[in-house]
Amino acid sequence: MTAFALEPEDRKWCAELRALAAGRLRPLAERGEPGRVNRPLVAALGELGLLRRVLPAEGPVRALDLCLLRESLAQESTEAETALALQGLGTYPVVQSGTAAQRDRWLPEVVAGRAVAAFALSEPAAGSDAAALTLAAEPDGPPSAGRWRLTGEKCWISNAPEADFATVFARTGGGAGSRGITAFLVPAGRPGLSGTALDMLSPHPIGTLTFDGVPVSRDDVVGEVDRGFGVAMRTLNLFRPSVGAFAVGMAQAALDAALAHTAERTAFGGPLKELQSVSHQLAETATRIEAARLLVYAAAAAYDSGAPDIAKRSAMAKLLATETAQHAVDTAVQLHGARALRRGHLLEHLYREVRAPRIYEGATEVQRTVIARELFREG
Repeated sequence: MTAFALEPEDRKWCAELRALAAGRLRPLAERGEPGRVNRPLVAALGELGLLRRVLPAEGPVRALDLCLLRESLAQESTEAETALALQGLGTYPVVQSGTAAQRDRWLPEVVAGRAVAAFALSEPAAGSDAAALTLAAEPDGPPSAGRWRLTGEKCWISNAPEADFATVFARTGGGAGSRGITAFLVPAGRPGLSGTALDMLSPHPIGTLTFDGVPVSRDDVVGEVDRGFGVAMRTLNLFRPSVGAFAVGMAQAALDAALAHTAERTAFGGPLKELQSVSHQLAETATRIEAARLLVYAAAAAYDSGAPDIAKRSAMAKLLATETAQHAVDTAVQLHGARALRRGHLLEHLYREVRAPRIYEGATEVQRTVIARELFREG
């Protein structure tokens, strides 16, 4: 990739992904039950080799590949995109920092689409402020035993309570803020672990996980004891630009729908597209989408090259792309009129889907805080 365009092979791959999503994945997504894990869809992501692209055996995923995957799938099926992304988010800490035994146990199952993962960081009082989490990992025996009991609650967890395992972040040390947090790999079915589905504006499950003295040991630690916050942040630094890619995909789908509609719909004596007020809105939206897309690609390239300012770049990409997607979908709905709000219409679906990315993995306001902090640090 240059600074301004994808390589031809990347453009070809994106076209192939969109065709796969439209032909194979969208029909499975449409047959899914809202608020439940769509296991046939997850299995298809495994069969098609897409989960292997997110979690390659030969090394870390290329951030640009992750962005192209998410953008391309989102243009045709947001459900397929989200299922793929959640598998990556929940499993990447194990790829990044897990033990050989953890990787051998879970990676083949996830890559094949047989196991469903969750990333359990947020809590009722610790959402955007991830360092404020309070889930307690209390020692179970002497320190040398390497055993703990998890007590507390996680909330707003995608794929909960149906996931087969979760990467869970708990407080093992007495330090404040990000110090003293440890990541644990917790399989479903552990004694004391339960969950409740939340009725959310989302096609995939989101729920709570309740830990009532759930036993974990040194074998369940992902990375190092008391170093789990770094595991979480490294995962989010990779996935934040790709949230922007997801948003760009939705924005492009909305723009494509608006272009088609305004070319066909007649009003005031001609096609809507001939009204300057309409054509200028489309031009403005297209420009914003392209700017967001380039910023996402730049952040991904920075991650892949090991650039020192990846936190700032990731935050900028997520901020601009998710806000742009909200604008694009809202504009497309306005140009379509009432028909866009009819249940089952593409834009009705996108209107519901586009809101959440401005909140999760760091809300828009948090991204602005990160950007400002990094600017002052550089200065």
